[in-house]
Amino acid sequence: FFPSRSFVPTTQLNNMGITKQSQKITREDLDEKLSLSIPSRELLEELAVKCAEDPTPDKTFQYAFCLSKSRQESELRYAVTILDSLVKEGYEHQIDCMIGSATALYLLGEFEEGQRRCEAILRSKPDSRAAAELHLACIDGKEEREQRRAKKAAAGTVAVAALGAAVAIGGMLMSKR
Repeated sequence: FFPSRSFVPTTQLNNMGITKQSQKITREDLDEKLSLSIPSRELLEELAVKCAEDPTPDKTFQYAFCLSKSRQESELRYAVTILDSLVKEGYEHQIDCMIGSATALYLLGEFEEGQRRCEAILRSKPDSRAAAELHLACIDGKEEREQRRAKKAAAGTVAVAALGAAVAIGGMLMSKR
């Protein structure tokens, strides 16, 4: 018996299943946390006014970090822009800015970019629980989206094959007349 190159020991397969389940649970937990932390319109307006009156990096960060948990696409994109510019300007809480950006990207469904941001954080701060959770959630989101695409493609292929078979059968029946 010579195992193929794709042979994976049973224990490793079991661990992969556990990891996938862990990813899914982590994503569900993160989604619940994020659903409970959606900022109110009043809070966003209050922070925007404070930031406009006295635009310090700390006030800008507070506003942008709050925006990063919004559910409006424009606010999430604006949060990423602000937080990224704070990082480029050397703001002292760069990891927090990167977590905020990764959160907004996750909520936008930009899982690959969110994952890259988390990996950058984890390289410099491997103990970051927030980055680790977000990283797993991004991976799970990306894999779920790929599975949905594969199912749609398979369904489309089956539908085309069924239509082709129906046309062929119809053609055979017509030719017999």
